[in-house]
Amino acid sequence: MSLAQALFAPRAVALVGASGDAAKNTARPQRFLAKHGYAGTVLPINPTRAEVLGKKAYRSIAEAPQPIDHAFIMIPQVEQAIEDCGRRGIVVASIFSDGFADVGAEGAARQARLVARARALGVRLLGPNSMGVIDIPGRLALTVNAVLEMDAPPAGGISMVSQSGTMLGTVLSRGAARGLGFAKLVSVGNEADLGVGELVELLADDAATQVILLFLETVRDAGRLAGAARRAHAAGKPVVAYKLGRSALGERLARSHTGALAGSDVALDAYFRDCGILRVDLLETLIEIAPLVAGRAPPRLAHAPRVAVVTTTGGGAASVVDRLGLAGIETVAPGSDAPIIDLTMAGTSAQYAATLASLIESPECDAVLAVVGSSAMFHPQHAVEPILGAPRTAKPLAAFLTPHAEQSLALLAKAGVAAFRTPESCADAFGAYFAWQAPRERPADVAFELRIEGKKFDEEMALELFASLGIAVAESQVARAPGFAHTLPYPVAAKILSADIAHKTEVGGVLLGIQDEANFRQKVKTLDSDKVLVQAMQSGLAEAIVGYRDDPLVGPLVLVGAGGVLAELYHDTVVRLAPVSTKEAEAMIAEVKGLAVIRGYRGLPPGDARALAETVAALSRLALARGRPVAEAEINPVIVKASGAVAVDGLVVLKE
Repeated sequence: MSLAQALFAPRAVALVGASGDAAKNTARPQRFLAKHGYAGTVLPINPTRAEVLGKKAYRSIAEAPQPIDHAFIMIPQVEQAIEDCGRRGIVVASIFSDGFADVGAEGAARQARLVARARALGVRLLGPNSMGVIDIPGRLALTVNAVLEMDAPPAGGISMVSQSGTMLGTVLSRGAARGLGFAKLVSVGNEADLGVGELVELLADDAATQVILLFLETVRDAGRLAGAARRAHAAGKPVVAYKLGRSALGERLARSHTGALAGSDVALDAYFRDCGILRVDLLETLIEIAPLVAGRAPPRLAHAPRVAVVTTTGGGAASVVDRLGLAGIETVAPGSDAPIIDLTMAGTSAQYAATLASLIESPECDAVLAVVGSSAMFHPQHAVEPILGAPRTAKPLAAFLTPHAEQSLALLAKAGVAAFRTPESCADAFGAYFAWQAPRERPADVAFELRIEGKKFDEEMALELFASLGIAVAESQVARAPGFAHTLPYPVAAKILSADIAHKTEVGGVLLGIQDEANFRQKVKTLDSDKVLVQAMQSGLAEAIVGYRDDPLVGPLVLVGAGGVLAELYHDTVVRLAPVSTKEAEAMIAEVKGLAVIRGYRGLPPGDARALAETVAALSRLALARGRPVAEAEINPVIVKASGAVAVDGLVVLKE
């Protein structure tokens, strides 16, 4: 039996620790399996009872009389249960029990031993600390989540993988209230063995799944999930993620500006974009977005997104138009300068239907949003009839209902039309949809050796490393006490040369515009250092920051933005997974507002954006260095000239 079959369609399940007290959590799986019509065999395992809730019980898995595909473990003695599973050839065990990595270092060590033993026995693990598995079309309710107390959760094409077991119930119950149907829902718990990525792979191959939702607290295996997302994309199944932690960096940042500017949440944004996962900001959006993206591919627009809004309630439409504008989405009324098409006074069902049909065919908008007022609550069939009858094309059609209108929501869901209850979730969904991109094809390149000597880099060594990557660097010389002799023409800059000082300007370690030797000798003494780096002064049209970071969650990143000492203050940067091509780097530069000055903004002389892009692409190749020894690298600033771009200041941090 395959893993997918054992996980979602087992012929027999063993409930290890099944309770005869129907009020206990450990009795729920048996009650829910019976309640929702599971057709396979249920084998309660309880050493102190001969029967559990009317079924014959067995003292151990070893005593169960038939082959078992899936065990649900609810006892503290997990290790013994896994030994029993191995002896019986059970394919997968879902572990509800906690006390592993969820309780600290000792628990993590226990978990590692459990996984090693399970692998030796050939048993796959879901959890520990997992609330289990639900397959609604297959009538499998192998879970302790109380949401399965509901009588008939609707079946449909939405599947979900969650790092929070509670969120299975949240999404299923709220989705059911909107008429949305679900296929498979999985709580991964600690992800000791089966993780989000492998489960997405299984769902990508699942005929019942059309859209895959992810509730994430972290990303534990970025490579596996990225591959799974690409597999899902190839199968025509959008993957949508809601990730906790937007406001917190979630980890100690490294020494460079790049570390602060490419914190963990920014890194995850870049990661999701790279592998074709839509990211939503609101939990409501995660619940409601599936019909908007089901059966669709990422939009490929050469312009800012435009949504045509047709309404019978001006105030309700204004609330969502306002939120769409904040998301950078233009609202249009083709053939008019108005931001919406208001049918409040003149609209009939026939006019509404004709308007929707014309908008869906219009090349002047990229999506259509119907805003429905109070009639959605009191006259649901009449209110949404024009929307239900609208043509179905590749162009998205969605609805925003201003009242609480569950019947209208259910009618729209049945017809496959995305319907939203708040202007915030509506705008968030459209924002995620228009930001959605197909998984990126990585540049075809080969790994290379990077010669690293020593454990710390000073700026001279950093600039030498950048030059070896093909980056143009400012001409530099090291000057030493007592004479600090150098042969560079004036004017020059002088900097403290130390591997222990990341930001020299913060300690007064940078002297600029030194005009002659006398001035140089006088000023260099103020640096209080026996070794300084002397550079020929550089001037250009703009300063940029280019950075590289090997992120602990998602891997190598490259960053470009407005540079200089205020780079971290401006926070005007674009981040992508590394490596990038020169063409991709040019697209990154085009998104940086502060670099508009090199794009000929308002008649200013254009700078060499191509040379800056080549610098970005070259630095990003650190991702291809064998062993990836560099944790962070930063050039700040890169001086962008009318012709060329020159790295002036460099920082390299090696992995410990």
